[in-house]
Amino acid sequence: MRVVFVHGACVEDGSWWWHRTAELLTERGVASAAPALPSCGETGEPTGAHGPGLAEDVAAVRGVLTASDEPTVVVAHSYGGIVTAEAAAGVEAVRHLLLVSSYLPVIGESLSSFGGREPAPFLDVDPGGGTFTVRPDALAGTFLQDCGPEIQRQAMDRTARQSLAVLGQPVRAAAWQHVATTYLVCAQDRGTPAELQREFARRADGVVELDAGHHPFLSRPADVRDLVLSL
Repeated sequence: MRVVFVHGACVEDGSWWWHRTAELLTERGVASAAPALPSCGETGEPTGAHGPGLAEDVAAVRGVLTASDEPTVVVAHSYGGIVTAEAAAGVEAVRHLLLVSSYLPVIGESLSSFGGREPAPFLDVDPGGGTFTVRPDALAGTFLQDCGPEIQRQAMDRTARQSLAVLGQPVRAAAWQHVATTYLVCAQDRGTPAELQREFARRADGVVELDAGHHPFLSRPADVRDLVLSL
């Protein structure tokens, strides 16, 4: 068994975001990988109006998923659920999807399908430059309130301006309709409200709820490890 982690929007150094849970899995003999997402600038291509978008993110994740025939659990977080819906489709090695406070789209839906007319107050959107990110003054209080100050500080150094195009680009597949799927609801999430998560969770085969914020793999890594191992 191996685990492939797919991180959320507006961050870089993807493996760091998962490191606390990944280290605990390694102790149990489970290897993991965290693909770099081009739309977040992780592969060196400039983000912006003409920068990489959802298709490039899908290709990056799919490349990792198809590189091995070892049974795989994909753990997708937030925007990562959009990417995974398409990237994991038809990949025989993928045996289970674990969606953490994640968007769960059907074919034709995009990230913007689940938002309001105005950007969320914690976002900094630059239409002219074609990018968006999380406002620095909102990061800790909205997404990391149950993490310690050192994790919050390190996270601040790993935010990124992401190509704005990913908001409106629809998925062309919905892997969760064909693969066993578990949804992890983060009840104390201040970024993606628990009520919205529970709506997505109705589309999954199984639901687990954790009293945690947006990043339980940082704040409660042992709980996430145990859930992954149970799959």
